[in-house]
Amino acid sequence: MRVLLAAAEMAPVARVGGLAEAVSGLVRALRDQGVEVEVVLPDYGDVRLQRQFETELESPWWTGPTRIRSGSHSSAGELTLVGVTGMARPHPYVDEHGEGWPDNDHRFMAFSAAVATLTRRSKPDVLHLNDWHSAAALGMLAAPPPTVLTIHTLGYQGHAPRAWLEHLPVGTHHFSWHEGCNPLAGGIALTDRVIAVSPNYAREIVTPEGGMGLDGRLKAIGDRLVGIRNGIDTATWSPAVDPLIAAPFDATDLSGREACRDRLIELAGWSARKPAIVAAVTRLVDQKGIDLLVEAAHYLEAMPAPLPPPRAGGASPAGSPRPVGGDASLAASLHELASERPESVFFAEGYDEALGHALFAGSDLFVMPSRFEPCGLAQMQAMSYGSLPVVTDVGGLHDTVVDADARRDGTGFVTDVSAAGIVDGLHRGVRSLRNANRRRAIQSRGMSIDWSWDAPAAQHIGLYQELLSARA
Repeated sequence: MRVLLAAAEMAPVARVGGLAEAVSGLVRALRDQGVEVEVVLPDYGDVRLQRQFETELESPWWTGPTRIRSGSHSSAGELTLVGVTGMARPHPYVDEHGEGWPDNDHRFMAFSAAVATLTRRSKPDVLHLNDWHSAAALGMLAAPPPTVLTIHTLGYQGHAPRAWLEHLPVGTHHFSWHEGCNPLAGGIALTDRVIAVSPNYAREIVTPEGGMGLDGRLKAIGDRLVGIRNGIDTATWSPAVDPLIAAPFDATDLSGREACRDRLIELAGWSARKPAIVAAVTRLVDQKGIDLLVEAAHYLEAMPAPLPPPRAGGASPAGSPRPVGGDASLAASLHELASERPESVFFAEGYDEALGHALFAGSDLFVMPSRFEPCGLAQMQAMSYGSLPVVTDVGGLHDTVVDADARRDGTGFVTDVSAAGIVDGLHRGVRSLRNANRRRAIQSRGMSIDWSWDAPAAQHIGLYQELLSARA
């Protein structure tokens, strides 16, 4: 089976959020299970390929010159990178102030046009598109192969001026949206299957509360919408072999966590050991509920649990260390909280992979106060490292974390989306830490679950085969 998979991100080539990690993990697992995957990404620049072949790609007049580079990346494997006018930037989506590039509509419409051309040329068995950045390709393909479109988040839909409709000759009316053009809306209507990145998210997005304006269109496609939970890269996120943490450990022997905890205290600059450490690793955007965490922190004085708030997320292509993206006001509130309480609050802004691993390995509790969360990866990473998750009951958090106060097979603590809910969840989490046997049982359950991409990839392959059989 040959699959052409197009996305705006793939770790470590271009990484801003969960999209990059999800694409990387899925591609690796599909290849391991015998699927030939051609990965097509935008060429943001500064990506080195081995055995590189470069050529000009035939493209519509409005895209400007389009060049592709094909070759092997040291970590991501075989890639095809699409270069169009203005694509090479220090960040895929935003400038140094966190504002979206004003020509993002042209950049990703041109990327979609290249995906359509490459699809016609290589004739894959299945076309797999991801989010709005590549969804418009279906408006440029008169006879596409069986196609799936994965929605990683409805928070970004690619709204563009109405003039773009004239460049989408196939199913044009599907892209027409409130006096403008919506690539994601058109892609949903034209694809054979829509994949939401968790079963619960698939249920949420057909409701007015979770559909972000697209609930009607998603509900209309019926059983063409399916939910498949993301996985995590267990080769990278395994405390038994992780080179970025202070000491290895696993579910049968957690003794190495003490060294990891000491290392985290050292990184935070605290002068004394702490009875409990709460961590978060996230992008600083409204979706992630960081303002709720800041509010909750003011009510935690009576609870002996120092709180290292989140590091700001995101990195530009090729691993640039410069902080990018994120809400400046959220960062400011976290800096203020850390300066007020230097012995109990630690905040690091910017993408830092090693610190992320240290937070998972050294913390006692891991908090995710998301307002919505299509799947979430951090809660699975935290459980793999023995940090008990405290999460809101939304999206993929609902699918992956079982409340230990509600069920005997609990793996963490689930609460509602509010500062009071976060305080309650953290209090229940700290209470569990005081019972060594109970804590160990919760840790063991979370660490023993197979969070890898193996099963989700097999589900994808089953879906591909179903579409191929139906087309045949």
